[in-house]
Amino acid sequence: MAPHTNLLSLIGSPVLGVAATYSRKTDVYICGVDIRDNDDLVLTFPKGHQLAVDQKITLHLDNRTGVDEYDAELRVYRGSYKGLVTKVQDNQILVKPIEFEIYYGVSVIYRFAERVYEHPIDERVQRELPITPLTELPIPDLREVENKIGVLVTQAKSQPHTTVLAFLSSAEDDIFFITFPETFKSKLLKRDHHCHFAIDSRAVFTYTQAIEWNYTIIEADAYQIPQSHHLFEPIREAFVQKNPWEVGFFSHPQVELYHLKPRKVVCPTHAE
Repeated sequence: MAPHTNLLSLIGSPVLGVAATYSRKTDVYICGVDIRDNDDLVLTFPKGHQLAVDQKITLHLDNRTGVDEYDAELRVYRGSYKGLVTKVQDNQILVKPIEFEIYYGVSVIYRFAERVYEHPIDERVQRELPITPLTELPIPDLREVENKIGVLVTQAKSQPHTTVLAFLSSAEDDIFFITFPETFKSKLLKRDHHCHFAIDSRAVFTYTQAIEWNYTIIEADAYQIPQSHHLFEPIREAFVQKNPWEVGFFSHPQVELYHLKPRKVVCPTHAE
């Protein structure tokens, strides 16, 4: 790794970020992110925030702004940045890193961890998710055709975890995605199926418009759609039609198809 490599050289700045914290509940924000040379972050929240100094925060960071076509390896720089709030001033905060790994394709190409950092032990029991309550194929959401990728926020120990993935959405704000049993997100959802999903529209809107107006945050519960379920094949077909680079994953015998059923949806009105 070249000595000058840092978050700024990989991700660029400013970018949109999906931020998540634990307070009395899980709070999820879309925010502006200015990345400093030392990997600190300055976050801007146009609609305000409830964050405080010494609060842990997780940021999903990537450089996919303006990208609407992908391949199976997801060739963008991306990562889940665990940090600590060190300064709060009005609608901005300063965050210092605790731990992160930046991926390109399937490889980690840059990482950071405090010397004292250890991944929290998670003793929660994993249980199979309940079967989807859906009985028929939902109507796809044509408004999200251009948005191929969203950010899943799951309930990890100590602070939330974020991951970017392809999705299919319905007109009723259901979200569908695929993963595998060995992934961190799959294990977390089997410990706590309450989660959030953020669609930030960065593929089709500029930075300023997107941070102010164009995003959806869905609070949801996760369900499984087994391969034997009568909806697995029609949802697979609709999913691949929207995300054709994902077709190969469905040939894996352990592929998992998940349904996020919304509890609450935050979708700000577009600017006039």
